Amino acid sequence: METTLSYPRLIRPAIDRVYVGARWAARPRMEEFYAARGVDLGYENSFFSGVLARPMPAEALADGLAYTDGDMGRELAQGVTTVDAEGTWHLTDLGRELALFAQRATAQAAEELWSAMPGMLPGLRIVPRLADLVGRVLAHGQATGGPAFRAMSPPYEPDDASPALLLVTRLGSLRHHRADAHRAAWRAAGLTAAEIRALPEGPERAAIEAETDRRDEPAYVVLSDAERWELLAGLAALPG
Repeated sequence: METTLSYPRLIRPAIDRVYVGARWAARPRMEEFYAARGVDLGYENSFFSGVLARPMPAEALADGLAYTDGDMGRELAQGVTTVDAEGTWHLTDLGRELALFAQRATAQAAEELWSAMPGMLPGLRIVPRLADLVGRVLAHGQATGGPAFRAMSPPYEPDDASPALLLVTRLGSLRHHRADAHRAAWRAAGLTAAEIRALPEGPERAAIEAETDRRDEPAYVVLSDAERWELLAGLAALPG
């Protein structure tokens, strides 16, 4: 691989497929757990890898919710979170219970998916190595990540974390490095969240995507060429 410029765009679909696949596989058990407590899935469910480690600053949450209405009224009303005078969001005891369950349920669903593969395919045996590679990218990305990434990384990892939990949690945090890069790119182009969502394919969008790649790429330079291919191939081999 002569350049890493396009690598973030190559690997992003694999990251999303593996992470989102595990999240969707876990959703029924999360909905059951939440329903028993009379609450709805909220920000603690989406951002568990970060909010379990630290409170979430106002800027980071606003960026994380940039493509939504940003309303946190439900989480406040249901006692999942509080917000302090500086606008920083803190999990309550209930919120932490929910976020911990979301993390465990996602990891359990991932392990079930990855262990169900035919014996000739890699499955769970490559997960520890992939978790290590993603962990190195996360650490290197600290210098270039934006507000949401800094709130989500380093992620919360319990002492008894399984390789599957480490991988899905780290992928959940890593996705925010590119998300920050994308927001910075379209904001630099003078667009709003609504405008970038409506922007058709063409030179303007291509320029924004290229700028997103440029801003996202530094996180991956910590990996050798062989390691980049190993990470991409390994994630592509896991079911999502």
